[in-house]
Amino acid sequence: MKLLSDILYKCELLSITGSTDIRVSDLTLDSRKVTAGSLFVALKGLSSDGHDFIASATEKGAVAILCTIMPDNPSPGITYVKVADAQVAMGRVAANFYDHPSDKLTVIGVTGTNGKTTIATLLYNLYSNSGIKCGLVSTISNKIGEDEVPAAYTTPDVIALNGLFAKMADQNCRYCFMEVSSHALHQKRVEGVNFAGGIFTNLTHDHLDYHKTFKEYLTTKKTFFDTLGKKAFALTNSDDKNGQVMLQNTSARKYSYGLKSMADYRGKVVENLLSGLVMHIDGKEVYCRLVGEFNASNLMAIYSCSRLLGMESDESLTALSQLGPVEGRFDYFISENNITGIVDYAHTPDALENVLKTIQNLRKGSEKVITVIGCGGNRDTEKRPAMASIAANYSDMVILTSDNPRFEEPGDILNDMRKGIELLAEKKTLVIENRKEAIKTAAALAVNGDIVLVAGKGHEKYQEIKGVKHPFDDKLILKEALA
Repeated sequence: MKLLSDILYKCELLSITGSTDIRVSDLTLDSRKVTAGSLFVALKGLSSDGHDFIASATEKGAVAILCTIMPDNPSPGITYVKVADAQVAMGRVAANFYDHPSDKLTVIGVTGTNGKTTIATLLYNLYSNSGIKCGLVSTISNKIGEDEVPAAYTTPDVIALNGLFAKMADQNCRYCFMEVSSHALHQKRVEGVNFAGGIFTNLTHDHLDYHKTFKEYLTTKKTFFDTLGKKAFALTNSDDKNGQVMLQNTSARKYSYGLKSMADYRGKVVENLLSGLVMHIDGKEVYCRLVGEFNASNLMAIYSCSRLLGMESDESLTALSQLGPVEGRFDYFISENNITGIVDYAHTPDALENVLKTIQNLRKGSEKVITVIGCGGNRDTEKRPAMASIAANYSDMVILTSDNPRFEEPGDILNDMRKGIELLAEKKTLVIENRKEAIKTAAALAVNGDIVLVAGKGHEKYQEIKGVKHPFDDKLILKEALA
């Protein structure tokens, strides 16, 4: 329980109706989760407005309301706090309520289009394997030490995030490695978080359904680095043309990593095999179990971050060599009839091209590459023909299928994708709306030595159709089909 007056510290208040000398038991922006003593934050979202649920929140026992619009008929005995920006205020309220837990951790944020999950997860694994208790906030899962907490979003809302940080601090976690999505930055879900460092991976075509233009997408990502403090570090990918843009206005200490450009931390791929990478990093040779040049870049980010956090070079390189791939990220197996199955989360044009280029580099001869690919519904439509085109360019056979159609008709999504298939590529392209049948068809077409890639969903264990998540596991289905 906290005094309302204490948790409003540093909030820019426009007006207060009622007393702040009351105790608040918890915070929520979901009126369904309100209990006696709650502070309810009325936040205006994309699909609903929290102000419409203020009456419901007070009926359920909320003692205070944080809002930007005062209700016409405020309930007696309830404290109403009006602010100019509820998202910013919510971040400060959450930090105050949980006693500023991010100050008690070394929080490292990872942002960019591709690589966030791999870098955050493998940093968590690297330090955990070294016996250091850590937290993780990622697309796949949130972890407090060894305890796993299901992840609903890449970056949770700021109340849930501070709650996670508080549990990490209570359990003596030293570090927290977390993904920071562009949606989270735009919606200020990391407002008030004390980041000790930020990592930029790359920026390619994605989320333009939300950000509308690439410039807006870039600017949103850049705000993460603009708000880092002087004691923090900002680590950027020098191989990405947008890397230096991220550092233009930051107060943080600036560092870079790269494979092809001048950088503070440089690496080079010596061998790229299905069994892993052989790399030169800072003049030393190291074998890593991850595959592909895109993973070589991810490994450089991980190595650079560990060095900036004080780990010695030899210790870091030894730890890198022990890391395995992240679930659903170039997640491969070889069937009994010698067909290679690969499942990857690639859901952007750049990520798909990286995976397929890696597969091309791993080919030894005449084996076919068969790609199963779909695009998500209610998401950026511009990337759909591009994804199909890339799949066709780098594959011997392409099967266009459904991904997570959400509230769109799968046929409409597939029609958008087909626009990217050139006339000459139509002969090697199949359209099979049912994803399970598409995977089974790809497996049936494969013979000894061939490679089957199922892209787009990776680690996900569901397929979302009309608001319902149906059990669906790409890797399990592919394994069964290839058996």
